[in-house]
Amino acid sequence: MTRTSTPKILIVLTSHAELGATKKKTGAYLPELTHPHAVFRAAGFEVDFASVKGGAAPLDGVDRQDPVNAAFLDDAGLVKRLETTLSPSEVEASAYDAIFYAGGHGTMWDFPEEASLATLAARLYERGGVVGAVCHGPSALVNVTLSSGTPLVAGKEVAAFTNDEERAVGLTEVVPFLLADALAAKGAVHRPAPNWQKQVIVSERLVTGQNPASARGVAEAMVTLLSAD
Repeated sequence: MTRTSTPKILIVLTSHAELGATKKKTGAYLPELTHPHAVFRAAGFEVDFASVKGGAAPLDGVDRQDPVNAAFLDDAGLVKRLETTLSPSEVEASAYDAIFYAGGHGTMWDFPEEASLATLAARLYERGGVVGAVCHGPSALVNVTLSSGTPLVAGKEVAAFTNDEERAVGLTEVVPFLLADALAAKGAVHRPAPNWQKQVIVSERLVTGQNPASARGVAEAMVTLLSAD
C-alpha cells in the first residue's frame, strides 16, 4: 500500500443505544474513542468519524475524571463531529490507510450486521491497510470476509472482550452472542489476558485489544505499523 504523506484513519462507532431488553442505555465507550484519537492526532494523522447509521453517535462511559475524555469533550469541534458522523455510504476505503472500530456494548447489535462496514474493512486490508479494534469493537470483524472467501480473522491471533469479563459485568445473557466465541468460530485464535488487564495483539496488519485498558495500546501499535513504510 502506498501511504500518503499524512496517514488518514477512520474511527467507526456504534449507532446502537439500547442494552438489549434491560432498558439501559449504551453506545460507543468514550475512552475507547478518545484515547486512540489522542494517539492518532499526536502522531500527526488525520482522523474521520463514522457510525453505522451516520449522524449523532450514542456514547457510554462519559467520565470527565478521565482528562483525555475531558479534553475531547471540551473541544466543540470534536463534539460536533461526533454529532455528524459519516454514514458507511459516505466512506470510500481508498481514502484511508487504516480503520479503527471503537468498542462499547452497542457494537454487539449493529457492527456484525452492517455489511458495508465488513466490505470496507476487507477492501482496506487487501489494499495493504491496517485494521484495528478494541474491546467489543472486534464484533465488526466477525463477518469480514476477504475476496478469497476466507474470514479476515481466520488463523490470526486476536484480543477482544473475554467471556470472563462479560460474566463479570453480568451481561452474558444480555448480549446477542459472546464475542470471543464468535471470533474463534471464524478461525481466530483468541488470546485472553486476566480480567481488565491490558492485552494488545498484532497479527499481520490486524491489531486488536481486549478492553478499555487496551485502547491506547491498540492505537500505538497501529501508528507503528502505519509509520513503518
